[in-house]
Amino acid sequence: MNSRLKPLAVLLPLAFCQPLQATEQLASLDTMVVTATRQPMRVSEVLTDVSVIERNEIEAAGHTNLEQILAAQPGIQIVANGSWGAESSLLIRGTNGKHALLLVDGMRMGSATNGNVSWSRIPVAQIERIEIIRGPASAMYGSDAIGGVVQIFTRRSEETFHFSAEAGAGNYGTQNGSVSMSGKQNGWNYGATVSHESTKGFNSRPWTTTANPDKDGFHNLAASARLGYTFAPGHEVLLSALHADGMSRYDGSGATNDWVSKTRNGNGSLVLKNKINPNWNSTLTFGRSNDYSDNLRNGLFDSRFNTDQNLYSWQHDLNTRWGNLLVGLESTRQSITTSDNYAEKTRQNDSVQLGWNRGFGQHRLQGSIRHDDDSLFGDKTTGSLAYGYRLTPNWRASASIGTAFKAPTFNDLYYPLKSGYIGNPDVRPESAVNREITIHHEAGNHALSLTWYLNHIKDMISWTQVGAVTTPTNIDTARIEGATLNWQGRLRGFDLAFNYDWLDAKDQKNSRQLPRRARHSANASAGQEIGPWNWRTEFQFTGKRHEYPSTGPKVDMGSYTLVNLYAAYRFAPAWSVFARVNNLFDRDYILVNTYATPGRNAFIGIRYSPK
Repeated sequence: MNSRLKPLAVLLPLAFCQPLQATEQLASLDTMVVTATRQPMRVSEVLTDVSVIERNEIEAAGHTNLEQILAAQPGIQIVANGSWGAESSLLIRGTNGKHALLLVDGMRMGSATNGNVSWSRIPVAQIERIEIIRGPASAMYGSDAIGGVVQIFTRRSEETFHFSAEAGAGNYGTQNGSVSMSGKQNGWNYGATVSHESTKGFNSRPWTTTANPDKDGFHNLAASARLGYTFAPGHEVLLSALHADGMSRYDGSGATNDWVSKTRNGNGSLVLKNKINPNWNSTLTFGRSNDYSDNLRNGLFDSRFNTDQNLYSWQHDLNTRWGNLLVGLESTRQSITTSDNYAEKTRQNDSVQLGWNRGFGQHRLQGSIRHDDDSLFGDKTTGSLAYGYRLTPNWRASASIGTAFKAPTFNDLYYPLKSGYIGNPDVRPESAVNREITIHHEAGNHALSLTWYLNHIKDMISWTQVGAVTTPTNIDTARIEGATLNWQGRLRGFDLAFNYDWLDAKDQKNSRQLPRRARHSANASAGQEIGPWNWRTEFQFTGKRHEYPSTGPKVDMGSYTLVNLYAAYRFAPAWSVFARVNNLFDRDYILVNTYATPGRNAFIGIRYSPK
């Protein structure tokens, strides 16, 4: 048998085993998701690989940052350059960190200069819900979504009035606190959350003499607010905003240099929803997001990279006899302000999108096509098509094919000549074609899925030495094949979850595995609620990985297993105390060569949240 298929063959018997029956239907099967098709659909009807994480699940797990939440999800690996608040990347299905699109309340977030996303700047206290789409989504969202999409929805409530607060502290000098209020009354809905988190951190690079041996701390102050009003049945106006002001220390060049990154990230939007008639809904969106970064060396200004993005979108959802249609028009304008002199500082992207889905009998079809016209590199058309079939009341299967692209960043195109690096205005967008097959089984309190995918990415942008300078070129290609097994259920009072990923991510130019990707990774958790007590145990396994430094031999990074514990006790109807221990056995492990990771750490807090 082909060695690439052996892990998949091992998993197939598990996919077809009969899970134990239970009396209640798993709640997530009835959950509505909007990110997959940009229209509300039940998870059990969506033909893409999707995960939904609700606020109650976030609190029950006790995670203290967004990276922890995402690292426990199937198909995702996280890499970070050192202490909390450091630059981190989300590798969805083995793709690059720049191939993951972050949306916050529908607004695109991230830097237009380097293409990175500031995952650490979105506090857990601000999050109501997370929707994760694994696989290409450019036919829905345009550039960047080669690996997938993560959409975060800020705090809200369906109750008349709800107030909550929590505070806690842990080792590494960690302190977190938040207050939140929300409600609905007389056509109004509102919400506001303020949160603060800080840590003294640890030395991110203890094994090198070329970096400052100081602790790399982080603090972040964030606030979000939303106000909506339904002025007639089917007609609503909504204002929302998020702002985070952060500071992190990091190890740049020089053993005695004190490097600090000051950041401001956020967005604001105005959304007008109108039900034109029973079969026609209109959504008009005006929004703006920002990603600002100032770098200081020894307390003095060193560099600035600011991104502003304006969004204008008009989406029409039509319910017809031929199925549900989506017609969307979107215009995005990016502008940068930097301390360096870029040849171009603005770009405009205009797009038109058509989507369609329909169920008939045991069959379901979904399709989408989108055309993007970018002022800097030209136009790009992407599409997707998926077919699903319900084999039995408990079994369903789907197959899909989709294309995606990643536009070159301002750094790729116009980075000014500096320290031997220079941009290339002739670099082309990266493009990808993904195929996948999924089989699902749902029965009682159990849900099982197995997904196989094959993603070919060409024209990958790589900064390469050309003569006396390093410049981006379209020379890399990648073949990424993988399989994801995901199971969750409830058995004899225990909430259980397990996911396993097999990944073969190859750089075809050099015939080697892509760096920092583990061939095998898995997550498992078990928890239980007993009266006023709630506890949870997590296991996270990551296999061997490699890095290829620009100079020197290949660096091997060994496999590791982390064990985390969480427990909470409700000592009064609205009050509870909680504690979480990460890396219980103080395991040494590496995510990025020469960068350290946290050892055993604990966090204890108190929460006020009336039910």
